[in-house]
Amino acid sequence: MRLNTAVSVLILRIVLGVTFLVHGIMKFTMGLDAVAGMFAGMGLPGFLGYAVSVIELVGGAAMILGLGTRVVAFLFACVMVGAIVTVKWSVGFVGNEDMAGYEFDLALLAISVSLLLTGGGRWALDRFFDKEEHFS
Repeated sequence: MRLNTAVSVLILRIVLGVTFLVHGIMKFTMGLDAVAGMFAGMGLPGFLGYAVSVIELVGGAAMILGLGTRVVAFLFACVMVGAIVTVKWSVGFVGNEDMAGYEFDLALLAISVSLLLTGGGRWALDRFFDKEEHFS
């Protein structure tokens, strides 16, 4: 992997990981029961609130480290598609006075798909578990 590509992947991985980690911390701070209630209030199964919270917190930390990058990126992409389709689509791309639109979610989805396709890059812990990547 060329240096400029490796740096680009690192930046995407760190920004995506920090973003999801912070959102996960916020959900845990709010309380998982409250998050489940919020999901239920939107007409979604409450257990998804628990699942999304864990994906964001644990996945965010793993993404920063580059551990399980492709799996975590897939999970993040699923969360973003779910958020766009179930919550944000109805308010449009830029949103309205009550709620932000799906523009930020779409950007996170694009970064997730990019990392799903490329993997964690040169400075990811994944390299120690992938013989092809380790020696390139």
